[in-house]
Amino acid sequence: MPAVALYARYSSDHQRDASIEDQLRLCRERAAHEGWPIADSYSDRSISGASLMRPGIQALMQDAQAGRFQVVLAESLDRISRDQEDIAGVYKRLTFAGVRMVTLSEGDISELHIGLKGTMGALYLKDLADKTRRGLRGRVQDGKSGGGNSYGYRVVHRTGPDGTPERGERAIEPTEAAVVRRIFTYYAVGKSPTQIVHELNAEGVPGPRGKAWGPSTLFGNAKRGNGVLNNELYIGRLVWNRQRFLKDPTTGKRVARPNPPEQWVTQDVPELRIVDDALWTKVKERQTAIRARYVKDDGNALTARRRTRYLFSGLIKCGECGGGYSMVYRDLFGCSTYKNKGTCTNALRVRRQELEARVLAAMRDKLMDPSLFRAFCEEFTRELNRLRMDASAGIAAKQAELEKVERGIHKIVEAIKEGYRTPGMKDELFALEDRKAKLTEDLAHAATPPALLHPNMAQQYRKRIDGLFTALQDERTRLEAGDDVRALVGRIVVSPDQDGRAALWLEGDLAGILSLASGTKTPAASSDGRVLTSVVAWVGFEPTTFRL
Repeated sequence: MPAVALYARYSSDHQRDASIEDQLRLCRERAAHEGWPIADSYSDRSISGASLMRPGIQALMQDAQAGRFQVVLAESLDRISRDQEDIAGVYKRLTFAGVRMVTLSEGDISELHIGLKGTMGALYLKDLADKTRRGLRGRVQDGKSGGGNSYGYRVVHRTGPDGTPERGERAIEPTEAAVVRRIFTYYAVGKSPTQIVHELNAEGVPGPRGKAWGPSTLFGNAKRGNGVLNNELYIGRLVWNRQRFLKDPTTGKRVARPNPPEQWVTQDVPELRIVDDALWTKVKERQTAIRARYVKDDGNALTARRRTRYLFSGLIKCGECGGGYSMVYRDLFGCSTYKNKGTCTNALRVRRQELEARVLAAMRDKLMDPSLFRAFCEEFTRELNRLRMDASAGIAAKQAELEKVERGIHKIVEAIKEGYRTPGMKDELFALEDRKAKLTEDLAHAATPPALLHPNMAQQYRKRIDGLFTALQDERTRLEAGDDVRALVGRIVVSPDQDGRAALWLEGDLAGILSLASGTKTPAASSDGRVLTSVVAWVGFEPTTFRL
């Protein structure tokens, strides 16, 4: 009998975990009735069916490809997915793997079910979204929250006359409201967002969600109305529907899209006012003056202008807090956390030209020490080649077994043609056919082992890195060579030494180094297909990490 996998899902936080058990119980009863042995059960709790970015369904698909079962059983097709593209993709992949889809509601699933139910699921999601938005709009027009809560307010829990909870009620939280007024006052008299958050963090004032304050928490995005300084709720004006959220079909993540102003819904809520009109106006005038200072004639704002990408941008980290080191003033790199939040003690700044020169010199002279790198390469190559040869041997063994099985099938078929039959011949033929199918599937999905690494990899690495540094000196090839150099760096850690000077710690990226050494464009991979990434130590040997 075919083995069956059970799948269950519910999408809302308001549903119970028992919903999963109810679905699985009904599926178990159906499997018992059919006589299907249950291979495993999979579930996703409180996850929408509009996306396949769910651990349960992903695990089910992987096990289906591995041949662990022949049937997938669910309560209904929309438990698996409500998205037209996703449900068609699931059906196609399961069919390719030789797995049937069966549901309690629809029975055996065919292409007709996929088309009709996929369309119905998509219409259901659209209708649900429309109904939700209508409900939220009505709530906003009653002066209640359309979702979420702003700093300075608390949620009010009330029960209506019929006993149901009234949602969207909120009230001013006095302690947080005082902080909001303080922020507006400080900004209006000329303090920058960075200065303001430094003071708040130094005093231990908790920010939204209890985290430290950051400048972006204050200035946010003026066009989208987010950020403390742009929140119109502080002057008693509730604005809803500034933006909508769409789900990226590739990643499954929600992406914000602005709505035109004519679609906004605005409601006066004077009882929620925290900031008076005069203070709000001063803040808006200062914001307008600052923006005008950085707007070009073409209308592009400062945030839209591209910054220069430096050689090691994004790779430099603070040794004290682990945050990023970015350009804080002209050609000076500094700790972003120290500058923006004031919660780090590392005030050290290092000139860009000095950092780049020290790192490049170290990469050429130390990354890696020729003798150490040669020993590492020899050991690494020996072990990786052994693993790849084992993988190749496994594939060769299955190919040889497949040929043997095919010869056995041929002999039995020829014997039957000649009229020779024995009681166990039929069962033996079926067993050989099953084994052939399994071997064929395994070989179809087996990854071809990559080429073996050359034992002289260390010498190749030295030649190629010399060529890279030559290319860095030529303006025509500097950009491309810079990308190749960045690929060799895992991170650069900056911290002050005893004399207060910059101590640099360079961690090489093992994948990039091995790619360069082996002359490939892709990182080296182990026999199971995992990409080898940066490391600090390799079996007690540290060729990729050193102090500059």
